[in-house]
Amino acid sequence: MSAFFKTMAVKRHKSVKRNIAPGRSWWLPVGYLLLSLLLMILPLEGPIASFKTLLSYIFLPQVRLAHNATNYAQGVSHTVRELLDAHHENQRLKQEIETSRLLAKQAQHVFEENQRLAAALEIRPQLRWRGVWAKVAYREPSQWNAVTIDKGAKDGISERSAVIAMEEGRVGLAGVVVEVTETTSKVLLVRDEDFSAAVYLDGGKETGLLTGDGPRPVKLQYIPLQAQVKEGDDVYTSSTSSVFPAGIWVGRVSKIKEDDSFQTALTLQVSPGVSASSVQEVFVITSERK
Repeated sequence: MSAFFKTMAVKRHKSVKRNIAPGRSWWLPVGYLLLSLLLMILPLEGPIASFKTLLSYIFLPQVRLAHNATNYAQGVSHTVRELLDAHHENQRLKQEIETSRLLAKQAQHVFEENQRLAAALEIRPQLRWRGVWAKVAYREPSQWNAVTIDKGAKDGISERSAVIAMEEGRVGLAGVVVEVTETTSKVLLVRDEDFSAAVYLDGGKETGLLTGDGPRPVKLQYIPLQAQVKEGDDVYTSSTSSVFPAGIWVGRVSKIKEDDSFQTALTLQVSPGVSASSVQEVFVITSERK
């Protein structure tokens, strides 16, 4: 009987252990639930907030992942912000460089203009003609060999006034005034097809008619066949001209044309002393000095 009771007691003890073990397994989720509720109801201030954060970080892997993702996003955001700042700075520096280049070009233009005007002032007392200096205000794209200047009738300019300019330190014939308003004048340059002037070769013995030919070289016609002329001879306006005062330098002979054996006069090509494309300031002759 004693052995029987011992066996029954052992069986009862094992059964109790089996009944108790499953009951304890419920305490784990219940504990987590109570801990979560406790974390939710506790205030978010002071040490409690720090404790809540620590527990959340330890027991909830999602919180750690979110924390890492947040740190990574903050780093990316900082890098992107730095790149954007560098881009804006690059754009600002490019604009400053372009502005500096523009100012440098303007300064160079002003410097060159001052040089031209200073040279003109030095030459002006030497001129034996009275007149006014003017600037080119407009150049017609369809008529490249004509310019509009910023002086007109109120400045004493009239139609058929001779116009001279300076190039490489020497005064030369630039053209003639063909239209005048109160404040502006249109100047026909030497190369224009409608331009003509009576001229003579250096030495004053041979005279002829100088005519523009558009994009082609300026022509000097009606020079006698026996004339002693050579390339490089200077050409001046003649006293027989009804428009231009005598003695204005026009240019130099650049070529002597010999078309055929039946020609009755020489035709010369003349390189104008004042280039049509470089005219920027001109002197309009209104009268001759006494």
